[in-house]
Amino acid sequence: MAKRFVSPAAVSCAFIALMAWQPVLAGPPFITDDPEPVDYGHWEVYGFSMATHVQSDTSGTLVGVEVNYGAAPNLQLHIIAPVALDAPSGGGMQTGPGDVELGVKYRFIDPGSNDWWPEVGVFPLVEVPTGDAERGLGSGHLHEFLPVWAQKNFGAWTTYGGGGYWINPGAGNRNYWFVGWLLQRQVTSQLALGGEIFHQTPDTIGGRDTSGFNLGGVYDFNEHYHFLFSAGRGLQNVAATDEFSYYFGFQWTF
Repeated sequence: MAKRFVSPAAVSCAFIALMAWQPVLAGPPFITDDPEPVDYGHWEVYGFSMATHVQSDTSGTLVGVEVNYGAAPNLQLHIIAPVALDAPSGGGMQTGPGDVELGVKYRFIDPGSNDWWPEVGVFPLVEVPTGDAERGLGSGHLHEFLPVWAQKNFGAWTTYGGGGYWINPGAGNRNYWFVGWLLQRQVTSQLALGGEIFHQTPDTIGGRDTSGFNLGGVYDFNEHYHFLFSAGRGLQNVAATDEFSYYFGFQWTF
């Protein structure tokens, strides 16, 4: 959820994450992720776009590709390759390759359908500085995210969330915490809707905490093809962090 972008700068701005397809959605189009990996031997492929507008800039992913693969029971491999965009007010829009994201999701608690305890997993991510930082298309540094996620289903309802620690090198930067939680419902056999709220500690020296929310959902055309969408904004320091953000994408599962 995912989840996503998704460099640390993108997390700060757009709060996107990753997903594994199921009757109730998880991960994208939200930033809050879930512990459920892709089934062993199966694939998820996404084409997506996302961006965040602040007072003096719009940035995000013009178009991106995300691939998840169930490499073993309870184990998922993950990669995102984006074409980044940055459009400062009064300047021209910059586009080009962004930072590549690599990750491994591992679910270490997998209860049965009648058990009361939740699923729990980890999803460490590495952001590789393949984008051009001087053009605003990358961070210029290797970043790591170390989260723990939990999930519980209740009939048509599901809830999941958690958080983790970002290692955020760079001049003026500091490491920071991110937490988020989501509630969603399978409204019809094809449509699931949900909402999330999230919070992040300062990611720069002298910076301030940020919070925000997203509302969105997933429409299943059939078992293999899905449309994902969300929109939201910040709740703290809105002009500097998130006046408006969106995500939409198409997912192919097989």
